[in-house]
Parts: sequence; structure tokens; C-alpha cells
Amino acid sequence: MVNRHNKSGMKNRRFFFFLMIPVLFCILAGVVMLLWNAILPDVLQVRALTYWQAFGLLILSRILLGGFRFGGKKGGTPYGGPPRHIRERWMRMSEEEKSKFKEAWRKRCEEKKS
Repeated sequence: MVNRHNKSGMKNRRFFFFLMIPVLFCILAGVVMLLWNAILPDVLQVRALTYWQAFGLLILSRILLGGFRFGGKKGGTPYGGPPRHIRERWMRMSEEEKSKFKEAWRKRCEEKKS
């Protein structure tokens, strides 16, 4: 079967995707500004932020904290389970080895509780 996918449609999607990133970032800066101005001046007695200050704060937080990740690390997923080499090792274990491993961890956990 011949793939009749329109290549110009893919280009339009890519353009749309790359256009949406800055738009979403600008919207997120507005959300940061609104949340800051709604909560922090009353709670911590700080000044209200302008839009561009919120935008700069968002960029600074990205630089310092490394947030806004759109995917996992190459070695494993940041919050989605163990790294690949651990998963592969687990998959190579027999059922008997897996049950021994689980039992050893149960004992370790019980020792920590007592």
C-alpha cells in the first residue's frame, strides 16, 4: 500500500508546534504573574510583578532549576520508574531469582521499621 501522506501537512504541523512553544511560554508567564500578584503580596509583603518580570522569573527558574522537561533522560525516565539497565536486569531474572530479591527487600524494610 502506498503512503499518500501529504508532506506539506507535516510541515504545517511542525510550524504550528514551533509556534505554540513561545505562545504557551507567554501564557505561562501570565499565569506566574497572576498567581504571584494574587498570593505573595498579601502573604509575604513583596511587591507585585509586571508581566516582563514574571517572564524573566520564569526563564531564570528554568535556567537554575532545569524545569520544563518534555521527555525523559536517555538513561531512564526521571519519574517513571527505574533506569533501563535495572529494568533489563530484572527482565533477565528467573522467577525464583525475582522472589528471592523481593524477599530480601522485605527483610530490609522490616529491619528499618523496628
